[in-house]
Amino acid sequence: MDSTTIVEIIAYSLPSLITGSVAYFLFNSHFKDQQNTRRWLLQKDNQSATLPLRLQAYERLTLLMERINPSQLMVRINPISDDKTEYQNFVIAQIEQEFEHNLAQQVYISDECWSIIVTAKNATIQMIRLAARNEKVKSADGLRELVIADLLEKPSPSSAALAFIKNEVGQLW
Repeated sequence: MDSTTIVEIIAYSLPSLITGSVAYFLFNSHFKDQQNTRRWLLQKDNQSATLPLRLQAYERLTLLMERINPSQLMVRINPISDDKTEYQNFVIAQIEQEFEHNLAQQVYISDECWSIIVTAKNATIQMIRLAARNEKVKSADGLRELVIADLLEKPSPSSAALAFIKNEVGQLW
């Protein structure tokens, strides 16, 4: 085999290889584009079904944050006796009951949002427990007054969670 034959083979093979590789890349990009289009259409169809469920979950969690807001709790839940510990336990039980009633909503929201909601619930419980430990508080009414007075100085844990929920809902649009 002489050099002219090798040059002829290369001259005929090179355009074929270039054409084949261009065709491969074009078909590959076309198939990827088709796959992305199908995925987008499927996601669009699913979003129309899941969006109302997600919005309902955010609504329920907003309601949860409003209901466990310490100022709302102290006004809504009247003491059943004058004992501050009994009232503390009753209020915490109400918070836990509200929270358990909305546990399933975590499926429809982001993990970050759920962790902020859990943190707000725990911070609210902690706020009530700290107020009950205060030596100045002698009765259930004193506990109510102290918790409400604390909220005048700092925002409630629920307000931060509500702001996050509103922000996340705003990102859905």
